[in-house]
Amino acid sequence: MFQLLEKAVLGMAALRLLSGSIEIFAALLMLKLNDIGKALVVNSSLALVGPLILILTTTIGLLGLADKISFGKMFWVLLGVGCILYGVKSS
Repeated sequence: MFQLLEKAVLGMAALRLLSGSIEIFAALLMLKLNDIGKALVVNSSLALVGPLILILTTTIGLLGLADKISFGKMFWVLLGVGCILYGVKSS
């Protein structure tokens, strides 16, 4: 009747909840500051949080699948994440 959650899934979900909470807090902070310059600084700081959460969540997921997928497939997933991060990197 009661199903336990996998540790990897729980960790991934917790990171996404943390990320969402940080986003909501940043939005409230922008409203409180009520200054375009300060709001832009807060928004720019979120650019650090997003990729970090993506990398950590993907890492937890891959570690959870480590015994189920081959090293080659794991390499392709990590390469794909790297391409995403490179593509959104500001120049």
